[in-house]
Amino acid sequence: MSLVADYGFVLLVMACCFGLFMAWGVGANDVSNAMGTSVGAKALTIKQAILVAMVFEFCGAYLAGGQVTETIKNGIVDASVIPADMFVLGMMASLLSAGTWLMVASTRGWPVSTTHSIVGAIIGFASVGVSVDAVNWSGLIPIVSSWVVTPFISGLLAFGLFMSVQWLIIDTEDPFRNAKRWVPVYMFLTGFMLALMTFTKGLKHVGLDFTTSQSVVLAAGVGLLVAILGILLLRRIKLDPEADKDFHFASVERVFAVLMIFTACSMAFAHGASDVSNAVGPLAAVVGVIEAGGDMVIGGKSAVPGWVLLMGAVGIVIGLATYGWKVIATIGKGITELTPSRGFAAELATAATVVAASGIGLPVSTTHTLVGAVLGIGLARGIGALNLAVVGRIFTSWVITLPVGAVLAIIYFEVFMLIFL
Repeated sequence: MSLVADYGFVLLVMACCFGLFMAWGVGANDVSNAMGTSVGAKALTIKQAILVAMVFEFCGAYLAGGQVTETIKNGIVDASVIPADMFVLGMMASLLSAGTWLMVASTRGWPVSTTHSIVGAIIGFASVGVSVDAVNWSGLIPIVSSWVVTPFISGLLAFGLFMSVQWLIIDTEDPFRNAKRWVPVYMFLTGFMLALMTFTKGLKHVGLDFTTSQSVVLAAGVGLLVAILGILLLRRIKLDPEADKDFHFASVERVFAVLMIFTACSMAFAHGASDVSNAVGPLAAVVGVIEAGGDMVIGGKSAVPGWVLLMGAVGIVIGLATYGWKVIATIGKGITELTPSRGFAAELATAATVVAASGIGLPVSTTHTLVGAVLGIGLARGIGALNLAVVGRIFTSWVITLPVGAVLAIIYFEVFMLIFL
């Protein structure tokens, strides 16, 4: 009898617990990337940021999280060379390993990459616990390259957005009037981008499947609604000559603070869509093997069960509500001095990059992408605007995360092997 046949229910319960633990870690640590810039720019308080993130992280994870999950589930290891029993134990060890490291990092306020954590863990168990041949090394090339390419793209986008704000608004004769004119355009872009990704990639598992042309039309409609809502909100902001005496662009930044609420929502949605895969990808793999009675069906494009995505979304929200504030403070106030206009450029560039990567199924690191965007804005203002010590610590945590995830996964895998086999 196989392990799955003997202990299938026990393994399923354990895998769900570990998946929920990992999702808690994603919420506690990585969601700071979605909300930190809004808090740092004082567009939202920490409490408001947590409430916004809870809603939009959940929606992103549940509605648009399936595409990247397939890459985590199928792209990192070659399931054909791993026995089903070892595969199940390895994926469970990976979830527990990544969750453990995220718990340690979150309690200390370190912003680390959840993507690095889970990918390192899966590589660790497969290469050492099974064999080097078990890792799909060619499949790792696009994943690893995305960790370098996405911060670069995000940095370029943020630089471009920040410079467009300078040209269209800040460096004009009437910045306040131009801010009210152009900010709804940025709002339209934000709404359109997120809606397009959701309609084209994310709603199949809830029974809605749109063609590309239908998706574009619907997304444009959502973008217009967001822009109209923005215009109504912006009408309530009046020019404040007293505030402008102390800071010439105080009234302009108040306009951008409204925009940042929209970009914070888009950032949270994009993050939920991208990073829920780190928790539910391995869990979906375990569920697939157990439901098949121990047969390795992982190579196919099996749909991620809706209840698995739901569990990941709930775990992210719990993690955010309990420990998210620690890392939010680190990201929001540590890298560079943020104003709403700078934070907007960083958030929209990050969300656009993450949404695009999620759309093609690449599990990118939101941490890398956001830091790339903030660096792009810092460079637009001169390197002196960056706190290089904090940036250095973040880079160091990225280097440590992958090997720590791998070592912990190997240890947990060996313990599970002793217990069950």
